[in-house]
Amino acid sequence: MMAPPKQMLIYVPPHPLVKHWLGVMRNKDTPAAIFRTAAAELGRILIYEAARDWLPTVAGQVQTPLGIADAEFVDPMQPVKVVPILRAGLILMEQAATLLPVTQTYHVGYVRNDQTLEATCYLNKLPPSFSPEDRILVSDPMLATGGTLDQVLADIIKRGGSQEMIRVVR
Repeated sequence: MMAPPKQMLIYVPPHPLVKHWLGVMRNKDTPAAIFRTAAAELGRILIYEAARDWLPTVAGQVQTPLGIADAEFVDPMQPVKVVPILRAGLILMEQAATLLPVTQTYHVGYVRNDQTLEATCYLNKLPPSFSPEDRILVSDPMLATGGTLDQVLADIIKRGGSQEMIRVVR
């Protein structure tokens, strides 16, 4: 008996701001500056949701004006590996840097042949290997055929990344 194919789960937060910013981005009359703002705002929301119940935390204590209080922090010893797919992924990568306390960034760039629709890599700054415990956030708001994302995910997994530890924000 064959195992069922692994599928990527897709989650679209049912939030009015997600719908609003997506509508702004899809509008052909949206000026470039507003499009970028909409992409950034949408990216912040999506990264926040993608990180829910995914980031490792450590317990600690802090001194408050009233005394010692327990606190929980994102583990600074386990940075999230952020992989923006150039160029559109940079907008979301900037948002990841403002939301996530500790990140490491690895850029990848692909160009798509308009005739064959095949993507060819022109820049790959991925590390030689990932550990199966690495949390990897891939950012790419552009979607045509999905081929570029497939290639990037395959390359990450080939380098040791675990499919279960990858989140994609698009």
